[in-house]
Amino acid sequence: MELDGGRRAQAVRVEAGDELAPAVQELEVGGRPALVVVGGANGMSRGDLRRVDPVFRDVLAPVAERLGATVIDGGTDTGVMQLMGTARGEGGWRFPLVGVVVDELADALEPNHTHFVLVPGSEWGEEAPWLASVATVVAGADASVTVLVNGGEIAFADVRHSLRAGRHVVVLDGSGRTADVLAAAVRGERADASAASLAASGILHVVDPDDTQKVASLLDSLFDGTEAR
Repeated sequence: MELDGGRRAQAVRVEAGDELAPAVQELEVGGRPALVVVGGANGMSRGDLRRVDPVFRDVLAPVAERLGATVIDGGTDTGVMQLMGTARGEGGWRFPLVGVVVDELADALEPNHTHFVLVPGSEWGEEAPWLASVATVVAGADASVTVLVNGGEIAFADVRHSLRAGRHVVVLDGSGRTADVLAAAVRGERADASAASLAASGILHVVDPDDTQKVASLLDSLFDGTEAR
């Protein structure tokens, strides 16, 4: 698959869940820890993007490289996916960056991604269960962690699918919208039933994105299993 700027990425299409393991094997991105990044796309303000950019450049990309992890996100050229791709590209990092994208909407792919899994569907958000499942297959017996940055309605589904998979979710409090709603719910503040049920999982972890050292420390503890469960 050719991307903007003459870059190339490997891509596979899947139609059913039992095709994921062969797809991951074909792409050679499995047998690694998995870092899932979900959240805001074109609904993020410039201020939101500027605030969380250091988390991508100084934490998520270096942690993925150090752990030899595969990073998995929604793959399009906007919001958190654009930040993740730019952090990888400009940092010269080598970790696999996999975008899970609804096949019919794969017309604006982020060019620093190295791999894509194209999944059935015609609407944004239909990739959510597939994204979570790809992460499970990629990690296998290794650890996997989801990071939530900002986000709209689809982000609630992303978090729900991660929790159903038993995956810890790091919520960047102050990054906006869904992340802030869930952070407030974890703190016991007033929340709707959906947010409260996710917060009650016990595996949502709230952290200030401005404290990049704390974000990195939390991720390390979750990946090595030392974080209290």
